[in-house]
This record gives sequence, structure tokens and C-alpha cells, in this order.
Amino acid sequence: MGQNAAVPPSVFSVALPRRRPSPPTVAILRRFLLAFGLVVVNWLLVVLERGQYTDSHDGQVSVTDALYYTTVTLTTTGYGDITPVTTSARLVNALLVTPMRLLFVVLLVGTTISALTERSREEMRQARWRARVKDHVVICGYGTKGRNAARALLLKGHPKDRIVVIDPDPAAAADATAAGLVAVVGSATRPEVLTSALAERAAVVIVALDRDDATILATLNARRVSPAVTVVASVREAANGELLRQSGATSVIVSSETAGRLLGLAADSPETVDVVEDMLSFGEGLDLVSRDVSAGEAGRRPDELGMPVLAVVRGGRVLRYSDPAIGQLAAGDRILYVAG
Repeated sequence: MGQNAAVPPSVFSVALPRRRPSPPTVAILRRFLLAFGLVVVNWLLVVLERGQYTDSHDGQVSVTDALYYTTVTLTTTGYGDITPVTTSARLVNALLVTPMRLLFVVLLVGTTISALTERSREEMRQARWRARVKDHVVICGYGTKGRNAARALLLKGHPKDRIVVIDPDPAAAADATAAGLVAVVGSATRPEVLTSALAERAAVVIVALDRDDATILATLNARRVSPAVTVVASVREAANGELLRQSGATSVIVSSETAGRLLGLAADSPETVDVVEDMLSFGEGLDLVSRDVSAGEAGRRPDELGMPVLAVVRGGRVLRYSDPAIGQLAAGDRILYVAG
């Protein structure tokens, strides 16, 4: 979903995933049907015994009078114009009608109480989530790129409640919460929305917006909110890639150039593209994996590890496998390798 949807400038909300979502209309309809059932049962009781009631107007209680008496009795209005005059009618009122009257009142008030309780419960859930969440991933934009980024994170074992989606479209946010993710309805180009997603405590911010100008602005604000966070962003045009790096992006993916390179590879060697896509699809076939060098691996060369090491990250620099500067692995290095 794009970031161009109209959203009031200062309006945003956080939505946590629900275990068993239940539409409010369903709950209200259920309560209404139960209340209606109580009215019908009470009405039938009065109709069956209307000869044991008296009406101050004409002394007789008709079927319509019985319905009138039922409604004013269940709503505890009680005008006193129709009254039970026999012992059995009074017992029915005391033992049957009174419990139904109380239940009817509970149903009427229960909807309001339920709404208030649900709101309080949701506020408590959000407070608990805000208190404990950190080192999470914030995904700005839940369109095609954002959804696939979330899918890849989940395949790599990231907990669902540690992935926060920002999108101005409520429908996209609802899709995110339905998938078990946390969602913030708002524009990622606004710093207060990023703050609402707790970007200052995040480990990574992924910017997957549809427009390059919005991507650059969101990256600037993410860096402003959290100077130390890792920002991964995607742009359509290569000309905007350098500007995005200057805006604070740690890693930049140029979608048009990447797609073009893959198309060029496919023209001569379709199998090469299949291998690349296989490595990019985590959990199946070949996987690109990165990890820290273990104590037992320090002092050894990459080709001695028994795995195809593609690069070594040392001091923030990426050294390709053929770079002679790699030499021996050292503590603090990270290796990027292909796992089968």
C-alpha cells in the first residue's frame, strides 16, 4: 500500500494483533437477540396469565396490554397501571420475571461496560508492549515490498510482536495485525509516527515506500529519531540512491537496477537467476547467511571453514572473498556465506 493515502497530519494509532478478533457488530447483535428473546418469553408468560392481571383503565389485559406491561416491567419503568392480582401471578413475577428483568438491564448496560473494558484492556496491552519491546524491526510501508520483507523476517525466526508495520492505510494495518504483527496507522514520513512505533529502540528500520521522495524523507526522520539505528531502504531510481545514503540509509537497494541486472543475467543464463532467487528465498534450497566469527574460527582463513564464504565484514567494511586484505579471520568479524 502506498504512502499517499490521505491521513490527518497528526492522527495515528497503534494496533496490536488480536488472538481472536470479534467484530463489535456481532457482539451487539448477539446481545440484541438475547434481549429480544427475554421480551418474547416474558410477554408469553403474561399472555398466558393475563386473566390474573388487572388494568386500571378497563380492568382487562389484552395481548397488546401484555406486551406493554412486559416492556415497562423489563425496563424497570413500572407505571403501576397493570398489576398482578393473584398469588400465582405474583410468584411468577417474583421468581421468573424479576431475574429476567435484571438480566435485561445487565444486557443493556453490558454493551457499554464491554466497550469500556475492551478499551482499558487494549490500553493495558499497549502499555505492556511499549514497556518490553526493543531491538525490534520497523517496516515503513506494507505494500508488496513491505509484505515480502515481513515474510522474510518471519522465516528467519523474528517474533511477530517484534515486527512493527507503519502504513497510512487502515486496511493495510488490519492485514498486518491479522498476520500477527503490530501496526501503526500513519505516515512514516512523520517523526511522531516513527516515535509511536518506538523507532528509537528499534534495531532496524526498513523503508519500503512506493515513492523515492517519501523514502528519503522517512529515512531522514528515522535517522533523526534514532541516530544509531540501521536503516535499510529501497528506491526505484539509481539517481536517488546516493541521495538516500546521504540521508542516513545504511543500506540502499535500487529496485529498478536490481531488476535490470537480473533481466540481463536471465537473457544469457536463466539458471543464474534461479540460483540468485533461491539464495534470496530464505528457508528453501540455498540461503545467504551471516554470523559472527566464533572463537574457534579466529585465526583461520575463510577457505578453511568448510563453507563457501562470500564476504567478510570487518570494522564496517565489506571485504569480498578474493580480497587479500581478509587474511586471517579475527574476533569481531562477520562472515557472509552460502548455506545449503
